[in-house]
Amino acid sequence: MLLAADGEQPLEPVDLEHLATAAHLIGRDADVGAIWTRAHHGHLEHDDVAGAVRCAFWLALPLILRGDRAQSGGWIARATRMLDEHDTDCAERGYLVFARALSAAVGGDPHAARELFIEAIRVGERFDDRSLIAFARHGQGRALIGLGEIAQGASLLDEVMVAITSGEVAPMLIGDVYCSMIEACHEMVDMRRAQEWTVALHAWCADRPDMAPYRGQCLVHRAELLTLSGAWPSAAEEAERARECLSEPPPPHRAIGAAFYQIGELHRLRGEFASAEEAYRQASRHGRDPQPGLAMLRLACGQVEAARTVITRAMADPGLRRRRSWILPASVEILLAARDAAGARVAADELARIAHVGTSAFLRARSAHATGAVLLAEGDAHGALGELRRAASLWRELEAPYDAARTRTQIGLACRALGDEESAVLELEAALAELEALGAAPDAARVLELIATAATPSSVLTSREVEVIRLIATGGTNRVIAGALGISEKTVARHVSNIFTKLSLSSRSAATAYAYEHGLLAGRT
Repeated sequence: MLLAADGEQPLEPVDLEHLATAAHLIGRDADVGAIWTRAHHGHLEHDDVAGAVRCAFWLALPLILRGDRAQSGGWIARATRMLDEHDTDCAERGYLVFARALSAAVGGDPHAARELFIEAIRVGERFDDRSLIAFARHGQGRALIGLGEIAQGASLLDEVMVAITSGEVAPMLIGDVYCSMIEACHEMVDMRRAQEWTVALHAWCADRPDMAPYRGQCLVHRAELLTLSGAWPSAAEEAERARECLSEPPPPHRAIGAAFYQIGELHRLRGEFASAEEAYRQASRHGRDPQPGLAMLRLACGQVEAARTVITRAMADPGLRRRRSWILPASVEILLAARDAAGARVAADELARIAHVGTSAFLRARSAHATGAVLLAEGDAHGALGELRRAASLWRELEAPYDAARTRTQIGLACRALGDEESAVLELEAALAELEALGAAPDAARVLELIATAATPSSVLTSREVEVIRLIATGGTNRVIAGALGISEKTVARHVSNIFTKLSLSSRSAATAYAYEHGLLAGRT
């Protein structure tokens, strides 16, 4: 209606603001900038300084989020000068403070951002501008999270989301705050909080079907949430939407690399390795390091050493430190595949320390899974089972079927290592059913092989225990075995004890005879 009226006769500045807001809410972003610019100049013609400044803020905001510091800084400087020249004190001055705070946050200065956000809140309280207060309080929460004050920051984010879903905030802000919320949850690795607020906002938006609250990088994070919950077809659609949205000029959004990365993740999980490779390459081309996905792709293709080389580089890259919580679990899995249990232990311990400090159930689940896998490789199947069952419980709470199935696979292997083949098969069959339902072809194929594997000595024993019994059969003492395998004598003693228990043996000579009788030395050089 406003657009039609504007075609008949140019709208007044205030009506142009309404038109710009409507265009933003329905996703017509290509038109929004031009409309705000017209409104800005219209207010100037009417000597409405506050109105002109308000429009300048909305013109600067998307430029800040895109990382365009020159143009956004120009609009902020112009608007600030206008207020100063006319000695105008109004709520719009608080919005300009907010814009400077956001620019500081995007520029990597959370200390300055926090102080400016607090200043913007004070202006909002002085003029009773609830939208400004909510906007700035959310920014303060993000800054606190960036400074490591996770609990306090997350509490502020929750408070703002309550205001949004209660209808206390101007609709213009909802999409941006929601997108920022799930980006913060991603930064905190708090998928549960992201899921809860996504459900709440989706219900709020259901009564407003013409709105397009999801745009930009938050589309990528929505795809990640859908992947976690097992809705892979919907995740693929959302990731593709993100790619299309972020590819639009001018210029392509800096987050387009993240969209390509998520597309690569979905292809990898489904076994579409060539498509995954191309998507990861596109991610890299657009500035998003493709780790740990590319390393996991190498592992899925059986290129263990290549995977190890890539993940080792990623672990040492200071530029990937903010993504370390995502890289560490991949590092544990790859190092275990490379039979580097000591390296995997270091990575699992670091992940456990990070999980202990934070509040993320997702991170605690990943940590418990990683620790359980390492304990299993070290020969402590009892300890592994406890950690893995804790991880499985957390995955169920998070409604994360893929991760739950992978953990059940490890539980099956732990049961097998303890000689409980019946429980092992039950766990593996349950994992297989879930993986097949998801379409996780590579994982399903691996579990199918594990189910088909009979409870032979080489399957009852871990790969490390097989190495130990082979060395026992050659007459090696615990000290000699420790030197040969690069582990401690204490660890060797635990492996020997496990071997005796699993195979019902009472001496090293009996272990030697068992190794020869069951062909465990076959092919050994």
